[in-house]
Amino acid sequence: MTGWRDLAELVRAPAALSVPGDVIAGAAAAGTLRPRTLALAGASVCLYWAGMAANDWADREIDAVERPARPIPSGRVRPGAALGVAAALTGAGVAIAALAGGRRAATVAVPLAGAVWAYDLVAKQTAAGPAVMAACRGLDVLLGAASGRRRAALPAAATVAAHTYLITLLSRRETTGATVTLPASTLAGTAVVAGAAASRTATVSGLLSAWYAARFGAAQQRALASPDAATLQGAVTAGITAFPALQGALTARAGRPAAGVAVAGAALLAGPLARKVSPT
Repeated sequence: MTGWRDLAELVRAPAALSVPGDVIAGAAAAGTLRPRTLALAGASVCLYWAGMAANDWADREIDAVERPARPIPSGRVRPGAALGVAAALTGAGVAIAALAGGRRAATVAVPLAGAVWAYDLVAKQTAAGPAVMAACRGLDVLLGAASGRRRAALPAAATVAAHTYLITLLSRRETTGATVTLPASTLAGTAVVAGAAASRTATVSGLLSAWYAARFGAAQQRALASPDAATLQGAVTAGITAFPALQGALTARAGRPAAGVAVAGAALLAGPLARKVSPT
């Protein structure tokens, strides 16, 4: 019988700590950071978990060879159950977004859900995969800005999308290893992302951006020295767990330093939890 721990592993439950900050950063940039933003963040988490479950359903045959310990190939979660979880979480995410943010939020949540499923079922194994995944996280930022000035949130959305693109590039080689060219290029990209999130006039933003760069950058430097599968997987994990620091920097840059620190604080929990349930 499927247990809660099996489901938590299926949806990469701890990795959800990297998600609410998207919506909060978008809301801060759009000038609409309010209590209902938390409900939109909940919708975002549902869609993220849906994507993880759909990912494992779509990859069940590949995982049987490359990652046989995952919930589906190990027999702990039936394929049909995983697909049902993905569908239910998708419906919940869109419904919560519509209830919390109205029609404008729904107009972002629906294409976001579509992009998540398109990545898992179609784009993941293609050259367009990283770009589609990046679009998912960019739309996630815009979900937070749905009821405000969306245009003002576009820089934050682009920054989060760029970081996502880098993580996805690394993740495509986390079972095979790569040459040093891959971590070298993503490390350079990380420096650009950190610079985009920082602000000369917002000290908190600069500090959180530096923390993000140090945390994600250190893992990529290790991959430069040894770009094997395990080290690249560690870099992917570091990129996921460093997400809140980046989101916090963007939130602080938008004039909400206290909220930025609160968002970044999730990174302190993400690391220990990632050692219990893998976020990749």
